Amino acid sequence: MAEFTMPSLGADMDEGTLLEWLVGPGDLVHKGDPVAVVETAKSTIEVECFATGTMNELLVEPGTTVPVGTPLAVIGPAEERRPVSRAPKKGKPSASTEPSASTEPPSPPPEPAPGPAPALSAARQRGHIEAGPLVRHLAEHSGVDLEALHGTGPGGRVTRTDVEAAVAARAAPRPRVRASPFARRLAAELGVDLATVTGTGRESAVRAADVRRAAPGPAAPTAPAPTGAAPVRPSPQRPPAAARPSEDRAAAMRRAIAGLMTRANRDIPHYYLSTSVDLAAAMDWLHEHNRQSPVGERLLPAALLLKAAALAAREVPELNGFWIDDHFTAGEGIHLGVAVSLRGGGLVAPALHHADTLALPQLMNSLKDLVARARTGMLRGTEVSEATITVTNLGDQGVETVLGVIHPPQVALVGFGRVVDRPCAVDGLLGVRPVVTATLSADHRATDGAVGARYLTAVSRLLQNPEQL
Repeated sequence: MAEFTMPSLGADMDEGTLLEWLVGPGDLVHKGDPVAVVETAKSTIEVECFATGTMNELLVEPGTTVPVGTPLAVIGPAEERRPVSRAPKKGKPSASTEPSASTEPPSPPPEPAPGPAPALSAARQRGHIEAGPLVRHLAEHSGVDLEALHGTGPGGRVTRTDVEAAVAARAAPRPRVRASPFARRLAAELGVDLATVTGTGRESAVRAADVRRAAPGPAAPTAPAPTGAAPVRPSPQRPPAAARPSEDRAAAMRRAIAGLMTRANRDIPHYYLSTSVDLAAAMDWLHEHNRQSPVGERLLPAALLLKAAALAAREVPELNGFWIDDHFTAGEGIHLGVAVSLRGGGLVAPALHHADTLALPQLMNSLKDLVARARTGMLRGTEVSEATITVTNLGDQGVETVLGVIHPPQVALVGFGRVVDRPCAVDGLLGVRPVVTATLSADHRATDGAVGARYLTAVSRLLQNPEQL
């Protein structure tokens, strides 16, 4: 047996909210499979399973906020496939295997009856409705019959969302759509009618990913999006009240960023270096590559800058890793954190895994995908927790020099500014050449200026020899 716990998805994360289970009791899961959706102060993230086995028990109900390290589920050996009908008590996650309220032993679920309605859980057939006291109180106050509801929580448990949906359906009767609580909330925020969405979850239940796919695309009237970003949402049909949660989320993100950066400035003795890099050869190579390539395979200068930063980190591994327990630990691979600005403010820095091994077209495609998913809340847990060195590029914002703050527990941050034409003396002749300012913010506990200088020298050499990228 193993416990699947609330993961730490960054140095600034103390707690997370479980929004949605992507699996159920009895499901076979493999290492790396996404099994849950977790909301942090910065983003909504799909969390992967760390082991292969069977989900024996779900301990935390969707909508519950718990500290990092809290057990969320129990994973058994792969051969164990016995669903557990006990649903968790909201707000009181536990890894114990207490019996359910009924004294009868659990029985296997009955064969589903013909018709569209899903089969009732064993607990419901015994006359016991799985629901917390707050949900029961809400149902009684709203005049909702719990026995008439099909719970969307683990083990068929009736949730607050189910009761609220029943109240709404009573005001405007319509067919009941099976959907996770997070999918319902997301549909309300994006202005998506759940009745029009095809569900890909268990028993055709609608999941959050289904709602995102059904949300209005580029044809909807939207504000202009930054290059590489997904179309800006919500659609014009979004209820005005839905803006309030977004404002609260933005405030929470700013608090999280402020807390982490304050700690980083206080605890990390930064040193800063910068150099001007001649990009004449790189830009000539880029123009020739794009001229000969299909539109979908053309590159942006950012691809060259990121690849140079990754290869330089391979050459100078003292900057690629973490300062933990008063000593430096080298990273296992070059996982390049890429600072991404989010719609509505704030930023995240998800990782491009093994960026030094990616060919430039593959790195470009991976970058576009990462930026789009970061701005639509579809990142994976490993992408927000495994960066070994971070790059921030503000050139498209008109900035020429970036002096960033290190993201702990990393020990270095690389900055690139805008590519500008400057007069330069080359081989005794004065000319105008494209130049970019590359900067390094590094942790003096792990390295000193000589190591940082070697890194920036490597970046400059690589960019002046683009065929090596």
